[in-house]
Amino acid sequence: MNKIKISTKEIYNFSSPYIIAEIGANHNGDMNLAKIMIDSAKECGADCVKFQSWSPTSLIAKEEYDRNQSYDDSPKKHFGSLKEMVEKYYLREEQHYELKDYCSSIGIDFCSTPFSEKEVDILEKCNVPFYKIASMDINNRQLLEYVAEKHKPIVLSTGMATLAEIDNAVNLLTQKGCKEISLLHCISIYPPAYEDINLNNITMLQKAFELPIGFSDHSIGVSIPLSSIALGACIIEKHFTTDKNLPGWDHEISANPEELTIICREGKNVNTALGSSKRIVSKAEEEKKAKFRRSIVIKDDLKAGHILESKDLTSKRPGTGISPDLIDSIIGRTLKVNLEADTVLKWKLIS
Repeated sequence: MNKIKISTKEIYNFSSPYIIAEIGANHNGDMNLAKIMIDSAKECGADCVKFQSWSPTSLIAKEEYDRNQSYDDSPKKHFGSLKEMVEKYYLREEQHYELKDYCSSIGIDFCSTPFSEKEVDILEKCNVPFYKIASMDINNRQLLEYVAEKHKPIVLSTGMATLAEIDNAVNLLTQKGCKEISLLHCISIYPPAYEDINLNNITMLQKAFELPIGFSDHSIGVSIPLSSIALGACIIEKHFTTDKNLPGWDHEISANPEELTIICREGKNVNTALGSSKRIVSKAEEEKKAKFRRSIVIKDDLKAGHILESKDLTSKRPGTGISPDLIDSIIGRTLKVNLEADTVLKWKLIS
């Protein structure tokens, strides 16, 4: 269980990162906007666009509506009550199929996070390539079991969870038949303080579970997700919008197209640059030695028969002569010919 396969891509620790543009509810209930965002994510280089599948009745209880709870971490004012926002922003069943078909038509993976069994059934009809489970549901046994029984890869976010809760979830999914599991390190604050991100948890989770470990990022900007790739994160999930000023819960903390392009492009570059832990001098560096390294050079004019001393020698570019680390082998040798100052010493010139 050290790798998963999403569509045609094999994903494992330190593999080229699979980039998920988390549109979530940023479509604001507008399918034209959703398609614009899909197009933009594809153009940025994302592998997948992901939405959220919930309804006014599948996620929030009556008393929460009555309390008119606020779920945003920003001072942005929203247009109405919690109930009004949920009603406007939720993805209708038929809209799932419309967006899935649109993604297929332009060649980008479609996925969504289900929040109830009914929404899992909708996503099964969409034939999603994997299931994403939100951090909030890491202890939701009913949902975990129902999704596991679909026998598709599961990507599980770990925000707010203890190590024991993560272990319980992984064991449950495994017992229920899920053979491909990936965990996403996640901090469920929007945005988190840098000191709370703890990217070293990626390394810890790699060792603790021997599963592909990714990163679900809620930070502002691109530096943190790129840094996670340097630690081997093989899935990057980043909230995405075409305009951070749009109304809605997550636009302000989402990557815009410029930022997502950087994450997609430079994330792959970071992964490639990690290379091997084996020390290798590349062919390009070998060729550069002749230009950039030094050779032993005669300081002053010297006559044939002169016995070389340390004071007669220095080292300068190019590196086409005798290497400076062999200077002890040169001292005490005799010149065969007259040499001018600044001559690069060669073995054929001494005895």
